[in-house]
Amino acid sequence: MSRFAEPQDPAFRALNASISFDIRLAPYDVAQSRAHARMLARCGVIAAEEAAELERGLEAVCEELDAGRFEVRPDDEDVHMAIERRLTEIVGPVGGKLHTARSRNDQVATDVAMFTRDRARAASELVGTLMGTLADLAERHLEWAMPAYTHLQRAQPVYLSHHLLAWLWKLQRDRRRFGFCLEATSELPLGAGALAGVNFATDRRYLASELGFDRPAENSIDAVSSRDFVLDYLSAAATCATHLSQLGSELVLWSSEELGFCELADAFASGSSIMPQKKNPDAAELLRAKAPRIAGHLVALHGVLHGLPLTYNKDLQEDKEHLFDAADTLELCLAAADGMLRGTRFRRERMAAAASDELLAATDLADLLVRRGVPFRESHAIVAGLVRAALERGVALSQLGEEDLRTLAPALAPSDIAGVLRQGAPLESKVSEGGTALVRVREQLAHARAELAGHGR
Repeated sequence: MSRFAEPQDPAFRALNASISFDIRLAPYDVAQSRAHARMLARCGVIAAEEAAELERGLEAVCEELDAGRFEVRPDDEDVHMAIERRLTEIVGPVGGKLHTARSRNDQVATDVAMFTRDRARAASELVGTLMGTLADLAERHLEWAMPAYTHLQRAQPVYLSHHLLAWLWKLQRDRRRFGFCLEATSELPLGAGALAGVNFATDRRYLASELGFDRPAENSIDAVSSRDFVLDYLSAAATCATHLSQLGSELVLWSSEELGFCELADAFASGSSIMPQKKNPDAAELLRAKAPRIAGHLVALHGVLHGLPLTYNKDLQEDKEHLFDAADTLELCLAAADGMLRGTRFRRERMAAAASDELLAATDLADLLVRRGVPFRESHAIVAGLVRAALERGVALSQLGEEDLRTLAPALAPSDIAGVLRQGAPLESKVSEGGTALVRVREQLAHARAELAGHGR
């Protein structure tokens, strides 16, 4: 007997069904169903023998899933009904008792929370691996000079190690965001029922312990309607993917013949269908392109949720494909970024030549005047005049003569400019905490190693 007198229209069945994608939640659904059966027996809602039979059937379902033998049928609306249908085929009518004291509303919220928790852990581990690779690269290229850029214009010299560690600290913040996702998935929805709780004195704390949650959700309405934890994961994933996009963009630039700062490994590059000489940084380019895809999933789920009244609405079915694709895409990008960086060969001479551009030391000249009592804005203008004169004459700053200095910067002598420009001076002058002087880079590297050791690589 059904509430409905007419069968579902085929178009609605196709629209309504989620089994094509939520079958991915099957291991989580089986795990929570086994814990639920044990809890029902502990609380005297079903007999111990019935719980044992349910567990036997669920174990058989799990084996079929693991072996790829689980059959999804056309009338299986979702993963929950497919598993319950197969369980009942295995153990008989007792299979229908499994759904006692729960609803698909709290069931799916629990499955999705468990999936999100696992994917946040996986992302955190992959981020940690990439951080370790960056720390290793920084250590191997500790004193390699290169120019840093603003507006894609040469700005000031830094060490390659300092630049590599900048990516590491971005990833460290990403790892903290994924750590927050673990807290966001710490409250158990199961036991909230459809929205108001259930008519049985169940033990939700037992369920929470069995399924790895810290505690039951406080409010049954919130438990079935909240997908905050999915938003939290997607937000962390979108930010992390954006960082990977920035990394990829720099590697595209650095590996160009115009800069030539590095060469990517053949394993992470491809050729041209027509130009035999080409070596394209496709892996780095795809890191850029995947980021907006993940960010799009975050925006799309905000769109799904933003106008929903409490509690459960079928709209919530749309959380899964955004979550699944974002997780898969991010984990692939993290693995590719790590492999690409491990195989990248940096070109010290090309970077050093670019870093030796004397104009990159202009701020150091201005600061020298500041030490002699000249206000910074005035010293900035003085050095800007020197730069303009050098550019107009097509000479380096160090080639300006005494007459030029008497006219444009009487407080400076040629020896002053030579001292500021001597090899390594602009790099080693950046002694502020977090700066590029080697003593500070070594401090950074030590802190990075401590972070990695404390979190586990």
